[in-house]
Amino acid sequence: MTTPTYDLVIRGGTVGTATGRFAADIGVTAERIVAIGEKLAAGAREIDATGKLVLPGGVDTHAHIEQVSAGGLLNADSFESATASAAFGGTTTVMCFAAQHRGLDLRQVVTDYEARARRGAMIDYAFHLIIANPDAKTLEQDLPALIGEGHSSIKVFMTYDLIKVDDEPLLDLLLTARQNRALVCVHAENHGMISWMGKKLLAKGYSAPKYHAPSHPRGSEAEAFTRLIAAAELLDQPIMIFHVSTREGAEVIRKARGRGLKVFAETCPQYLFLTRHDIDKPGLEGAKWMCSPPPREHDDQEALWQALALGDIQTISSDHAPYAFDETGKLSAGPDSTFKQIANGLPGLETRLPLLFDAMVSKGRGEFAGRGLEAFVDLTATTPAAIYNLKGKGAIQIGNDADIAIWDPAKTVAITDAAMHDRTGFTPFAGRSVQGWPVHVLVRGRDVVAGGEVAGVAGSGRWIGRDGGWAAEPTGRLCADMDPERNFGAALLSEQVPAAPIIPANR
Repeated sequence: MTTPTYDLVIRGGTVGTATGRFAADIGVTAERIVAIGEKLAAGAREIDATGKLVLPGGVDTHAHIEQVSAGGLLNADSFESATASAAFGGTTTVMCFAAQHRGLDLRQVVTDYEARARRGAMIDYAFHLIIANPDAKTLEQDLPALIGEGHSSIKVFMTYDLIKVDDEPLLDLLLTARQNRALVCVHAENHGMISWMGKKLLAKGYSAPKYHAPSHPRGSEAEAFTRLIAAAELLDQPIMIFHVSTREGAEVIRKARGRGLKVFAETCPQYLFLTRHDIDKPGLEGAKWMCSPPPREHDDQEALWQALALGDIQTISSDHAPYAFDETGKLSAGPDSTFKQIANGLPGLETRLPLLFDAMVSKGRGEFAGRGLEAFVDLTATTPAAIYNLKGKGAIQIGNDADIAIWDPAKTVAITDAAMHDRTGFTPFAGRSVQGWPVHVLVRGRDVVAGGEVAGVAGSGRWIGRDGGWAAEPTGRLCADMDPERNFGAALLSEQVPAAPIIPANR
């Protein structure tokens, strides 16, 4: 009897990468891809992928899971339900948040979120550290230590009363990130404009969910992007701008990148497929479409697709924020909630990839000119893994983890509330049909979704420790105010690179 050469062989499919597609078998041993080629030797287990696309599992770099809001509201998903839902949609790696609120100790926050993830996650994961309390202990002790331990990305909000970070502490945080080689991710909107508009609307009796859209003026995005980029340029600190929603915001980013600044950006399906008109529903029904920033206009959708094609925006995340449409979530303030009292956020872990596959591959959006599959893989797996230094993720290549989604490109699925596997109870994309759906999903060579059923085990997902990598490295081009050769000798930035962190093995 012949001894199998591989633990697993995925046979007969078409492999898709960020640069091309080709017919090949994939051999997996000890959780990793060890061979890619034609007519591979036998595996102890084999999966027939004939007629299917064999793609890297998706990497979703922005999801709120089992997270407590600043107002004390726990979202609907556990790590178990959220990661199962992600896997049903073809995602095998997720980046979520350890959310510090004011007065909380960052170290304890991270410990608590790590415990939740270890209990429930079915897919691999990493954390962004949300900083809402940028005091001396956080910036000088806890944050540098946690970055060194493998938490190398930080999130900060420029709006929301209970968690916003103003300009001066934002500069302190950017400096700490620079000194420790971490990427800073930002929710950037002008807080004053949003606060002022909300008060004016409510004072005139405009309280329905649809008024959430004008309460976030589109100009608040471009202004905050401009201010954030100026702060990052002052310190030569790389940044990631989350959930870009407007044409003007994309233009600000394009100009900054054109000047050589290290500015990365993401958008989300809600800004590519929804508009503010989706929020205009009877009663409080529109709350199901409320997120921040809000969906905008069709023209903004087209601008964002163009920005993705040009490389100005490099990733597409879900910004999964699952609040049920009841008193535990969206309607926690009661049946007469105003738009200011309704929890912001949409579920999206499961629908992100199918919506994008349908648009980019099945329908072949013109911006990608025949490279729709390659662009899909790049934007949803390969580039996000590279930016956040998620080693072993995001690409089908020898040595990488065997995180694989096998897609049936001909399968048509009607998106319905009942079909989703998260705990939100609704999807803002209900009523749409998509062509193309992942039918078998593996993480490190083990089944997580197979035969239309959950095959994963709660707690089997692993934390991914990482340093900041190339994306977090400053450009080295100091502006005049920070350059000792041009600012009368004031050395305000330390150029000493910290010792390489010892990152615990995640495999």
